[in-house]
Amino acid sequence: MNTTIGLLLLLSFVVSLAALGTLIWAIANHQLNVSRDDAASIFLKNEAGQFDAPSIDASSGDAAHRFDAQRAGIDAPGRRVVLLAASMSIVFLIAGSLFGVLASLKMHMPDWLASSALTTFGRARTIHLNLVAYGWLSVAGVGVALWLIPRIFHTPLRRPAMAYAGACLWVLGVIAGVTAIGAGWNDGLEWLEIPWQIDIVLAIGGFLLAWPVVETAWHRQVQHIYVTGWYFLAALVWFPVLFIIANLPGVHMGVQQATMNWWFAHNVLGLWLTPLGVGTAYYLIPKIIGKPVYSYSVSLLGFWGLALFYSQVGIHHLIGGPVPTWVVTLSVVHSVMMFIPVIAVAVNQHTTVIQNFWAFRQSMALRFVWTGALMYTAASFQGSLEAIRAVNSITHFTHYTVGHAHLGAYGFVSLVMFGAFYYMMPHLTGKPWPWPRMIGLHYWLTLLGFGIYFVALSVGGFFQGIALLDPEASFARITQDLMPYLQARSLGGSIMTLGHILFGVHFFALLMSKGSFKGAAA
Repeated sequence: MNTTIGLLLLLSFVVSLAALGTLIWAIANHQLNVSRDDAASIFLKNEAGQFDAPSIDASSGDAAHRFDAQRAGIDAPGRRVVLLAASMSIVFLIAGSLFGVLASLKMHMPDWLASSALTTFGRARTIHLNLVAYGWLSVAGVGVALWLIPRIFHTPLRRPAMAYAGACLWVLGVIAGVTAIGAGWNDGLEWLEIPWQIDIVLAIGGFLLAWPVVETAWHRQVQHIYVTGWYFLAALVWFPVLFIIANLPGVHMGVQQATMNWWFAHNVLGLWLTPLGVGTAYYLIPKIIGKPVYSYSVSLLGFWGLALFYSQVGIHHLIGGPVPTWVVTLSVVHSVMMFIPVIAVAVNQHTTVIQNFWAFRQSMALRFVWTGALMYTAASFQGSLEAIRAVNSITHFTHYTVGHAHLGAYGFVSLVMFGAFYYMMPHLTGKPWPWPRMIGLHYWLTLLGFGIYFVALSVGGFFQGIALLDPEASFARITQDLMPYLQARSLGGSIMTLGHILFGVHFFALLMSKGSFKGAAA
């Protein structure tokens, strides 16, 4: 036990030390002596002040697309790998959503499709988790990063063939992983179910994806690293460390394994998916509006706060478990300290949109992104509060935690990725979305479905937690009382899935359409 805790603390110390060294380098190279010019480094000459909303209609996108011709040389090398990542991520999203609905239905209809092992709750829920975490969210996030990094650094993507090979390996790894899980072969740890033998494929694919991004950053044509670049580069460094350490076979056993498990699982969201989501929002919000973020200095504070405080928050999932109290207390302190970077992000992104609320009303891409940013603030505040022992004693082991997990992974990251796709694809393909009204329908289906889902699990989970603290309450009665909330969860999930199917149909219709913007780069 002490060996695992010592290893995790040592690793966290090394990562924090590396972050501190990077911070010192950044200060020495004037990366933190920021100005409004640095905040505007994402714009080309005369592009600042241009409202960029290609998702509205063809005529609205024509003005913004004249700048795509200037970026044609930057966008072209990475176009193939970005399209592959975007296409496959949507396939994973729809497949993962269908398995998610199946798993949800099994909570209140356990005998439905009970004759097949593949459709049992254990396998359906695990396939759902891995398809959306490593398929949809990871592949979509990497695809967006591969498109944005060259634009941020004003230089073409280096080694695009390597990136394409990495994307292919990652996709094949996810497919092989969920196939193995469906066949009953998995490692038995949440977020780490894919067999470690297949994880090797994912690790190699991740390396081949990360290398071109780092090399592109090294050869950047701008002195300053825009905050989105910091988030993306950090995510691509942090995740391989997390993934490899957590998947080493035979190293972590028993209670040590549980400690490692939640150290990894929470950091997948906080040090992998969160940087991809926050970094994307930091680019898209000012880019769509046509103005720099409210306070660029505060944006860097948010990044370094995440780097310093997040790595140990996951152990609060083991409150009450056979883990040394000081380790849990350390996690609780780190969790509460996360208020600092979250408030920094919230003040910056929300103020930027509120001061330009006209853009929120006009741009569907911005509507998705800012709604996701709002849910990031809510999920982070909720997570910090859940780490406090008095709150955790009620919410732990309840559906409340499931609702919270989806508020972060879906409400935040997925909505930001939806917005990123609605913004990115017209610029990448030079084509307008065929049915702009369908974007609005997708938004409202997503919001309605997730609202039903989250409220049902939060309210039902809270009452479940209160009842579980009552020694006289029977578990059977508690389970029976949850049925209306679980049925509402299935309804909400089904509505969300309908939105995902419309999104997928619209995406592939765009790829097959023949329309184009005036002045767009083909």
